[in-house]
Amino acid sequence: MAILLQLVYSGVALGMIYAVIAFGYQLTFATSGTLNFGQGDALMLGALVGLTLVSAGVNYWLMIPMVCVFGLAQGALVERIGVRPAIRIKSEFGWIMSTIALGIIFKNVAENVWGRDDLRFPSPLPEAPIKVLGANILPMELLVVGGALLMMLAVEFFNRKTIFGKAVVATANDRDAAALMGINTGLVITFSYALSSLTAAFAGVLVAPLTLTGATMGAVLGLKAFAVAIIGGLSSGMGIIVGGMILGIAETTTGFYLSTGYKDVPGLVLLLIVLALKPAGLFGKTAIKKV
Repeated sequence: MAILLQLVYSGVALGMIYAVIAFGYQLTFATSGTLNFGQGDALMLGALVGLTLVSAGVNYWLMIPMVCVFGLAQGALVERIGVRPAIRIKSEFGWIMSTIALGIIFKNVAENVWGRDDLRFPSPLPEAPIKVLGANILPMELLVVGGALLMMLAVEFFNRKTIFGKAVVATANDRDAAALMGINTGLVITFSYALSSLTAAFAGVLVAPLTLTGATMGAVLGLKAFAVAIIGGLSSGMGIIVGGMILGIAETTTGFYLSTGYKDVPGLVLLLIVLALKPAGLFGKTAIKKV
C-alpha cells in the first residue's frame, strides 16, 4: 500500500505539471480557437532561462517572476508573428504550422545556446523525502502541486475580478460581440498567448529540479499536456486538473507495475477512448454552431 501511495503522490505531481501546460492550451483556444503547439518549447525555454539565472547567482524565488516575464514576451512574439497573420487571412491551418515551426526554431536556438546535453537544475528545497501516511514525498513535489494550483487559481481570479480579465472572458464567449462592444480582441488574443507561455515557463522552473533540463525536455511534456487538454476538455478548468492527475497516476503506476516501456500506453489508450465516446472531453461541453 505504501508503494502504491508513493506512486500516486508522484503521479499527482507529474499530472499537475501536465495540467499547467494544458491550461495554456485552454487559454489560447478560448479566445482565438487556436492552439500553440510550441507550448512544450515555452516550458523548455523557461527552464533553461531559469537555470541560467540561478547559475548566475539569482535566488530561485526571485528567478521565478523573471522567467514569467520572459514567458509573457515569448508568447506575445509567437502570437504576433505566427498566429495573427493566419487569423487575419482566416487560414484554417496556417497557425498550426506556424506554431510548430516556431517551436522547432526555439529548440534549435536552445541547442546552440545551451548545448545538446541535459543539465542539472539545483533544487531550492531539501532533497530529503517527507513521510506522509507511510509513503515518501519530495518537498519539491509538494511545491509543484502547490505552485501549479496557485498559478491556475491566480489566472481564474484575474479573469473573474479584473477589467482586462473580463475582456478576456467576453472575447472567449463571443469574439465578434466583444469587438462590437469596443474590446480590442486582437490585444486580448495576444495576451492569451502571452499568458499561456507564462504558465508553461512557470511549469518549466517547477519541474526542472525534478528532472534534467535540456533543449528536448519540452517535446514530450507538451504532447502529453495536449492529451490532457483533450481528455479533460478544452473548455473546462476542472477537466484539465482531473485529466492531468489521471494521466500522471496512470504513467507512474504502469511504469512500476508493468514496465517503463509501457508507461505512455494507458494515457494514449484513454485519449483514444475519450475521442471515440466524448470528443469534447470528460468535462467539456459540446458547442452547437449556428450557420
